[in-house]
Amino acid sequence: MTEYPHLFAPLDLGFVTLPNRVLMGSMHTGLEETRDFDRVAAFYAARARGGAALMVTGGMAPNREGAVMPGAAGLFTDEDIANHRVVTDRVHDEGGRIAMQILHAGRYAYSPECVAPSPIKSPISPFAPAELDEAGIEKQIADIATAAARAREAGYDGVEVMGSEGYFLNQFLVERTNKRTDHWGGSYENRMRLPVETLRRVRSAVGDDFIVIYRLSMIDLVPGGSSWDEVVILAQAIENAGATILNTGIGWHEARIPTIATSVPRGAFAWVTKKLMGSVDIPVITSNRINTPEVAEGVLADGCADMVSMARPFLADPAFVAKAKAGKAATIAPCIACNQACLDHTFEMKLASCLVNPQAAHETELVYAPTDQAKQIAIVGAGPAGLSTALVAAERGHTVTLFDRADQIGGQLNMAKMVPGKEEFFGLIEWYRTMLDELGVTVRLGVEASADILEGFDEVIVATGVLPRDPEIPAENGAHVVSYIDILTGREKAGDRVAVIGAGGIGFDVAEYLTHDGESPAENLELWLQEWGVTDPEEHRAGLEPEGAKPAPSARKVSLFQRKNEKPGKRLGKTTGWIHRASLAMKGVKMVGGVSYDRITAEGLYLRMQDGSKELFECDTVVLCAGQISDRSLADVLLAQGKEAHVIGGADVAAELDAKRAIDQGSRLAAVI
Repeated sequence: MTEYPHLFAPLDLGFVTLPNRVLMGSMHTGLEETRDFDRVAAFYAARARGGAALMVTGGMAPNREGAVMPGAAGLFTDEDIANHRVVTDRVHDEGGRIAMQILHAGRYAYSPECVAPSPIKSPISPFAPAELDEAGIEKQIADIATAAARAREAGYDGVEVMGSEGYFLNQFLVERTNKRTDHWGGSYENRMRLPVETLRRVRSAVGDDFIVIYRLSMIDLVPGGSSWDEVVILAQAIENAGATILNTGIGWHEARIPTIATSVPRGAFAWVTKKLMGSVDIPVITSNRINTPEVAEGVLADGCADMVSMARPFLADPAFVAKAKAGKAATIAPCIACNQACLDHTFEMKLASCLVNPQAAHETELVYAPTDQAKQIAIVGAGPAGLSTALVAAERGHTVTLFDRADQIGGQLNMAKMVPGKEEFFGLIEWYRTMLDELGVTVRLGVEASADILEGFDEVIVATGVLPRDPEIPAENGAHVVSYIDILTGREKAGDRVAVIGAGGIGFDVAEYLTHDGESPAENLELWLQEWGVTDPEEHRAGLEPEGAKPAPSARKVSLFQRKNEKPGKRLGKTTGWIHRASLAMKGVKMVGGVSYDRITAEGLYLRMQDGSKELFECDTVVLCAGQISDRSLADVLLAQGKEAHVIGGADVAAELDAKRAIDQGSRLAAVI
């Protein structure tokens, strides 16, 4: 008997039965654009083998003008169809099913060829779209239907028509982007004509025995977005037009409310999908921040949906479903929703991957093959770099001993987990602990590994991390000056007025920690909805609270300072930096760049401003977040003794607690030892 009876209940679609209720949602990885379809196939085959009932590809363009960027993948030629059949054949060989997402970007397209219902530029693209005439609209419908027919020819089991997140079809639905006065604009009946007609034509193109998913925006989270009544009307019309399943989209890409970042509570929008249940007769999928079998089972058991969509959890662990079914949920590598290697990479025009699992989208070139020469390996440092190295080396068959001077594993992850909105790091550390046991790694905590202790090992890996950098600001007696480590470990308490020196990732994390008191909004959905101004879309259009965000008052008066003469937080994550800046701004945190530090006294922090003037910032505590230096003491000793050692992670390069680089570096080293 499974622990997750709802999750593993079959779903009968009439012409096909899915073996469970898990959809691997669409993710743009950039793999298709490499034109290496063996690599694309390996990515999807691993997830099919891992038990996903149905997978959806990243968005495929129906034509040039609808592509998210020039050169974006699509099915335009017979060669494209043959290439995609390489993928579908591999998926079917593994017993899986796969649907192709058809994505027309509309005004979101990063291209001068972009088109839209009206010539209104989006805030996330520099290009103003051309307004489509009647012939242009017909072309878009026909091209989307043709893409669906080609998907069937390429061996896909279905298509997903992207109608949410503010993309092309969504743009026709609301007056903020549709100013037309013909029969494609004006009344809601006219505004929804395009998505409904498109879906009808797609169904006609693929026949009755083919999965057609429509991704519908359930809550737009932008001013002037759809009302709840309009959402229901559209859902019913889409069902009548021939959809097999309705998938949930949350928020437009231009919405200023986070929807998938780690600070968003788990299952934060399942209640929205639940509102639609009973209004349509076809299955409904819920999505966003569902990252464990327990959360998925709870959402289904609560009647929020017929199926759950999880995308990035399949980057973290392609065997998510198989492990859950086998009663091995504790061994599922957790998606921590950090965005650092997935969405950030996508927006930086890099291949998407996963901080937790560097193999994601690199299955063919980062291979963890069994070793043909088992070695005794010592790893010093149980932070992200050391942990990832230990797991991969042990998985390959090496005998691994992991040392750390601390009394717990995790390194600086143990500080990250204390920041409100980063509670997912608790689960990541627990997963590492589970896997060390699972793979038989010997863990020696509270041990200062010396050169003598490391004698006799075949390989020594130094992953001793970083130390806080001292900015050497003169401090007088009575000044309360502490490091970020003191604050986040609880060794020191901050006063009511705090100056944070350094406005990088650590500075922002410390400010977030200091402004909160009591329960974290990431752990309390009601608090989080209030903090970001999200409300019931049945009461207020698009789910926006008319009075706006209502965050809890800041626990302290906090200010962030940096030497760089640029916007504080500019170098934070591409897709999450704005969230951190907005969160602190809502708490009244002052952020100042372009300053230098004169001295610290009991009164506070003396600053030298850009104009050369001096200013006293009165505060009770100064927290130093001024960067890190590599802790290379052990590595230097070994080198001086003529001994070889691999130096990785922060001990190699000190950066902004860069767990992504550390884990990737450790995994790649362990793959070749």
